[in-house]
This record gives sequence, structure tokens and C-alpha cells, in this order.
Amino acid sequence: MMEHTRSNTAALLLKELRLSTSPLTVIFLAFTLMVFIPGYPVLVSAFFVCLGIFQSFQLARETGDIIYTALLPVRKRDVPRAKLLSVSFFQLISVLLASVFTVIRLCFMSALPPYADNPLMPACPTLIAFMLIVYAEFNYIFVRGFFRTAYRLGAPFVRFIVAAMLTVCIYEALPHLPGLGFLAATDAPGIARQLVLLAVAAVLYAVVTDASCRSAQHRFERVDL
Repeated sequence: MMEHTRSNTAALLLKELRLSTSPLTVIFLAFTLMVFIPGYPVLVSAFFVCLGIFQSFQLARETGDIIYTALLPVRKRDVPRAKLLSVSFFQLISVLLASVFTVIRLCFMSALPPYADNPLMPACPTLIAFMLIVYAEFNYIFVRGFFRTAYRLGAPFVRFIVAAMLTVCIYEALPHLPGLGFLAATDAPGIARQLVLLAVAAVLYAVVTDASCRSAQHRFERVDL
């Protein structure tokens, strides 16, 4: 039974990636390159990645993809799981890309004038940690909210926008508070402390995404398609 469930989930995930993913979802991964823009709130890149994922949900709604998937010989609760797995797939790809770009900026560009004089948060492990926090917000607020009706997109996405923009503001403000300057550090001791924060954010992302999946499954079971 468990093997059958795993097989269904894998098949649905493949279907999500091949048939239900908007090209914009893939294209918007390029916004992780914003890591290289000096004097810009680089955490906004996480919002644009989520905006790209939102396009896939919009495509799924307009094409009746949710109803089509529910009519397949799978459990109804497998539909939100597959959707969240595909969301997490693109989120984690963006985290990997942003991590590579952050290492490049830290190692080869941080001493250059546009970056050394940057008044905003630099690209560092703190950025990756807060990207995971923004993605956790997207999964809990938007994806979970979407499966309340499996149709309405606007309200949950607006709520996510508010949460994401507040997170960006908090991200930029925290290093200016007493004792939190290490969050913007680019030296070895500061980065070591940031890596602890990154580990905590990774655990938080996993826990929130799992909770979002369970809640979305429960909500979708009650939706009359």
C-alpha cells in the first residue's frame, strides 16, 4: 500500500512538472541573479520566484488541471501533496542557485566599490535563511489557502504579498538592532553564526511545509469539485 502511494505521488509530481508548470515558473528562477545587484533589497528575489510559481497555479486553474488530476485513479489527498512537492522543487532549486551566486559574490566581489559601499543587506547566508522563511510563508499562506477552494487565487496571494514584504523589511532592519550586526557580516566568524540561523530556517521550512501539506490535504478533501 505504501509502495503504491509513493508510486502515485511520484507519477503526480512528474505530471506536475511536465504538464502543469508554466514556463514563467522556470524563467522567474533567473530572478535569483538579483543577488548580484548592489544597493538593492536582494530578498525580493524570493518574492519573484514565488510570483513565478503563482503563474503555474493560475495556469492550472484556467486549464481545469485540479479537476483533471482529481479524476485520475489517485487519492484526492495526493493532489495537494504533488502540488506542494512541485512548489518545493522550484523553491529549492532557487535556493541552490542563490547559494552559488552568494558564494561568488562573497568570494570575488564583496571588496568591489559597489558592494563594499552597499547600505543594504549583503548577499550572505542570512539571505538564504530568509529566502527559506519567505518560501515557508508562501506554502502556508498561499498554497494552503488555495486548497481551501482549489479555485480562488487572489485573496491568499495578496495575504502572502503582505507577509513577504514585511519579511523583507524585517530582514533589512534586523542588522541595525543591538547585537544583531552579525546578520550582515561577511567575515568568517559572522558567517559561521549565520550558518546556524540557516540551519534553523531549513528546519522551519521543512516543518511549515509539512504542516501546510497536511492542512491543504484536509481542506481539499472537503472541497466539492
